[in-house]
Amino acid sequence: MLGRRWRRVVSQIGRSTTVWAVSTLTMLVLAGLLPDFQLQSPDGDSATRIAVTAALGAGAFGLLSALVWPLLVRLLLLVPALVLGLLVFFLNGALLLLALRLNPAERGGAAWETAVVVAAVMSAVASATGAALAVRDDDAYRRRLYRLADRRRRALPVPGPATPGTVFLQLDGVGHGVLADAVAKGLMPTVARWLHGAPGAPATHRLTPWRTDWSSQTGASQLGILHGSTFDVPAFRWYEKDSQVVMVCNRPTSAVELQRRAVERTGDGGLLTVDGASRGNLFSGGADEQALVLSIAARRRSRETRSRAGYFAYFSDPANAVRTALSFVAEAGREVGQSVRARLRRQRPRVGRGGLYPFIRAFATVVERDVVVAAVMGDLLAGRTAVYADLVAYDEVAHHSGPHSRDAEQVLARLDRSLALIEKVAEHAPRPYRLVILSDHGQSPGETFRARYGLTLGDLVRAGCGLPVPRRAQRTHSGAEARAAVRAALRRPVEEGAEEYRPARRSEPVVLASGNLGLVSFPDVPHRMTKEEIDARHPALLPTLANHPGIGFLLVRSEEHGGVVLGAYGAEIPVAELVDGRGPLAAFGPGAADAVRRTHSFPHTADIMVNSFHDPADGEVLAFEEQIGSHGGLGGEQGRPFLLSPLAFSAPPAEIVGAEQIHRVLRRWLGESDGPQVLLDDSRPRSGDIAPFPVPDGVVQDKSA
Repeated sequence: MLGRRWRRVVSQIGRSTTVWAVSTLTMLVLAGLLPDFQLQSPDGDSATRIAVTAALGAGAFGLLSALVWPLLVRLLLLVPALVLGLLVFFLNGALLLLALRLNPAERGGAAWETAVVVAAVMSAVASATGAALAVRDDDAYRRRLYRLADRRRRALPVPGPATPGTVFLQLDGVGHGVLADAVAKGLMPTVARWLHGAPGAPATHRLTPWRTDWSSQTGASQLGILHGSTFDVPAFRWYEKDSQVVMVCNRPTSAVELQRRAVERTGDGGLLTVDGASRGNLFSGGADEQALVLSIAARRRSRETRSRAGYFAYFSDPANAVRTALSFVAEAGREVGQSVRARLRRQRPRVGRGGLYPFIRAFATVVERDVVVAAVMGDLLAGRTAVYADLVAYDEVAHHSGPHSRDAEQVLARLDRSLALIEKVAEHAPRPYRLVILSDHGQSPGETFRARYGLTLGDLVRAGCGLPVPRRAQRTHSGAEARAAVRAALRRPVEEGAEEYRPARRSEPVVLASGNLGLVSFPDVPHRMTKEEIDARHPALLPTLANHPGIGFLLVRSEEHGGVVLGAYGAEIPVAELVDGRGPLAAFGPGAADAVRRTHSFPHTADIMVNSFHDPADGEVLAFEEQIGSHGGLGGEQGRPFLLSPLAFSAPPAEIVGAEQIHRVLRRWLGESDGPQVLLDDSRPRSGDIAPFPVPDGVVQDKSA
């Protein structure tokens, strides 16, 4: 035992000496290449003196990086992540200048901008050298990964239980079909090996599709997966008349409220309440350990949550910080190049990708990915029982490049490498782990509503209400049809550009978009308006919307039928009589009728729910937002995510409908790992369901819920 310890010490000294030597050589090379970086006095020095100066400078820079850098990152935790990523370069350059000042040889100097370049190159070279030396040394590899965990995780006892832990990795926005195609094309070899096995090794996972609710977006799905309730989440954003607030799922205050409502409704803290960790999610799942979780972001300035910001564990290593910062810049440049190429090739459909979007994409695909993956690795090495992490890279790129684009496929390949890294780390964890990969929704391709018809959904609603619309919308065919509908409904002419039919003392409608799902609310009416009330107030509005070729169907409340679905040519079907494959829902596939019925039961459903046109032949929908890959409503791949689960777990139900049922399946699997989780009865119906879901085998009812 003592011999092994000494061998580790000698090995560590050898690696540190090698990294120091390579850093010294790098500094000498940079001094020869960069005229503003000097390692000698103005009068000149001998080669030996210059080499000593470089060695001392490299050593001082390495020590400062190890000792001072973590303190700097700790002080900058309150800085927004995007700003912190850019500050990495300048802080590293400042450390190099300080190292040159502290050099006992009293030689060396550099211009500020040169110091930034030199520090970045030296950190990257040192990181690559250390990683190369540790490739065949499992102990060194494990120790390096331990440094990615924060202090509290490292304080946990190393010995772990014999029972398996579970890691749930959410690939945001990746549909079942997209994943299957990526595997078939060889873009995701790790997933392919899990599904089909490798030479001499059997398959380890099964792939199962599942179906979302009408609101096919992360807010509803992840709330259901982590907290067991999607009730009263009609869209990604919606207007609540009782509080006069627009709820937005990725707004911190809204996330806090949604999580509170879910916990109150279920009586349960969430999927991760026992020794769990939540990483990069909208909601905590009841986990004690949280990083980049939106529902705690509203409290991020408190002393309690400051250390949970998720940055310190990763950016405390300057090599990691520089590598991520360089990747950030490269990804932003890649996006600019891809956007220019799309414009030059006149690709259609296409949306604008300028402004801050290249930096937003780089944050989602680089910074968020690196920090979340590092946090998951720390959780594995700390032996946590359950971890849930969200990787948003694909979803962000697919919105602007398209779900089947080459840009999005490249992101899938990089995500597969992240899965392989996490799998490798799990082999070094103090307990066995099972990896469950899943998505919260898919994405459906298609033009934007505005690109096809020249006006937004808001413009069309205003025109149908007889309100003035922008001139660009007035000149469109849709705008002309809307004005004609107003004239017919009011039985009086409406002059071009006239505004006399603006409703007197009436507030204007609030029109919100969630992918290809639109919501129209009248804020001055305290209750959910009925079809009869809307017709009395705006007689042309519902016919204008229902007969528009870009709209599939409408849902409104009805005094006579309780609720009705409206379609083109006067189609009007009571909600209670909806049948899949018929009427206005004919193109939207199985489960559409139940999804609409359930949403109709929500207290905060909008006065008018608008779902766009859907072409089942090519899966196209028309987003009411500026996205050519969208999700949020019914139609196509957006409602068909996947669940990739280990064969060691019991098989999931043949048909999984809704994120609430996914929650119950995951709870069952945690129970199968002999964890202390309490399982819920999978047969308990959701509010608004027509019939309960089937009970998966082995589920134990929670009597306290």
